[in-house]
Amino acid sequence: MLAELSIKDFAIIDEIKIQFKEGLTVLTGETGAGKSIIIDAIHLLAGGRGSVEFIRHGANKAEIEGLYFIDNPNHLAYKRGQEFGIDVESDGMLILHRTITSSGKSICRVNGKLVTLAILKEFGQTLIDIHSQHETQSLMDTDKHLVLLDLYNRDKIAHAKDEYKKLYIEYKQLERRHKELSESERELVQRLDLLKFQQTELEEANLQVNEDIELDEERNTLANYEKIYQGLNDAYYALYGEQKGLDWLAHAMTSLESIKEYDQDLKEKADELSNQYYIVEELSFHLRNKLDEMEFDPGRLNDIEARLNDLNRLKRKYGKSVADMLDYAASIDEEIEQLENKDIHLSKIEKELVSKGKDLLLAAEQLHELRNVAATNLKKAILTELKDLYLEKANFDVQFSYSTGNEKDPERNGKRIKLHENGFDHIQFLISTNLGEPLKEVHKIASGGELSRIMLAIKKNFARHQGVTSVIFDEVDTGVSGRVAQAIAEKIYTISNSSQVLCISHLPQVASMADTHLLIEKLVKKDRTITKVSELTEAEKVDELSRMITGAELTETTKDHAKELIILANKYKLKQS
Repeated sequence: MLAELSIKDFAIIDEIKIQFKEGLTVLTGETGAGKSIIIDAIHLLAGGRGSVEFIRHGANKAEIEGLYFIDNPNHLAYKRGQEFGIDVESDGMLILHRTITSSGKSICRVNGKLVTLAILKEFGQTLIDIHSQHETQSLMDTDKHLVLLDLYNRDKIAHAKDEYKKLYIEYKQLERRHKELSESERELVQRLDLLKFQQTELEEANLQVNEDIELDEERNTLANYEKIYQGLNDAYYALYGEQKGLDWLAHAMTSLESIKEYDQDLKEKADELSNQYYIVEELSFHLRNKLDEMEFDPGRLNDIEARLNDLNRLKRKYGKSVADMLDYAASIDEEIEQLENKDIHLSKIEKELVSKGKDLLLAAEQLHELRNVAATNLKKAILTELKDLYLEKANFDVQFSYSTGNEKDPERNGKRIKLHENGFDHIQFLISTNLGEPLKEVHKIASGGELSRIMLAIKKNFARHQGVTSVIFDEVDTGVSGRVAQAIAEKIYTISNSSQVLCISHLPQVASMADTHLLIEKLVKKDRTITKVSELTEAEKVDELSRMITGAELTETTKDHAKELIILANKYKLKQS
């Protein structure tokens, strides 16, 4: 959930900090008071398009920061954190921050780490879903319908989808290899000539495993010969010789040996010192041998430099290390063999493509059947919701289609079919709102009031599946009144049972359902317009509902009506709990 929102120097807002709660929060106020500005700020925080026009007049930048709490350990935000190296706190705390400067640049942070706007958007999409009269949502985007249908039946579809995708990746890899081997004869000959040149160059280089690493170490030793020799010499003669380290250790060891029989602790220490003496003595012998072995060879250093230069020249062409170059050489050998025997390999790949295509089509068929079941259940659920919203004559359907493939694609029911990364299904949600009218795409519904109800019906069924922590409605109840307004209010409240809901509304029926009611007011302070946000008490809520019912003038009748709306809303909430 969105727990806190801070906005500074944004539009007419100088500086506000709003704390949000779970459940349904309704924002009301006069037109122009700044309600939609707050939603605009949240939209920008989720990665929406910014503009210098948002910066308050006279300020250098606008700043927006949101604190989210995520109570689901499997939430997508954790996955995004792992992908982008951002630590999401174990207590589920996530802070999004965005600054828009007067030069038009956006500075974005997630949990204090600087990120690109694209990464901020990746996080925002997992947390916030905004719907307004003027913005197309994922529910209205036909490209997203397949994903939404899969989410609706996630438990059964997810595993089948994973299995399909594994096969699909293998199938596409085979297709790419077949295409490479099927290129024009001239291109293949040129490719073969290039590979053989590279093969010869690498073979003549006589690469040895890890030789670049070993040569670097040897060069470092020879380049620092004098320093190493002097250090070894000083260390050895500090330990070995009369009145040197070993001599004094031997003296200490003899002294402890002479008294160890009188004290058990001293006996242990004498034995420990004796062991240490022999370790240091062995070390001194090693240092002496190392000194004897050392020999400076300027010619060897020149040879190493020349070999490393050759290796570095090859690395620029074939890999970052000798190990990489050896791997590349092995891949060249394999590709040359395939090109020289391309007909055999093409025949083999074609057989594999047919076999893999059959397996892939079976996996796609399984996905299709699971989606059919999900579509049937979704259709029933949506029609029930539409009926509750007084669209009794409405009809909803999930339309399946597929793209025709070419002669190389798998065959289904006698027709070639194009497979994509999610199967062969293309999904569209279709609806008609009046009896006798044909089904149309959801986003083509003309009436604003009908669109609001259709959106709520769909949103009601997908809110808990989408995983977003906050659902925001910006005046989606425009164009409705009476019993439809009451039905919309009830649906919005129902959605808040599975996700935090923030709702801007001009309907008293919606406002009466609020768990938290925020009043947005426009004030003048020091000759500047500012926005003020206040959480209403129960008494203040009655006054605000009364104003929404009749306008500025409050009467006892409108107050009684407002109180009745609140009582009815509380009764509905009680039934839902």
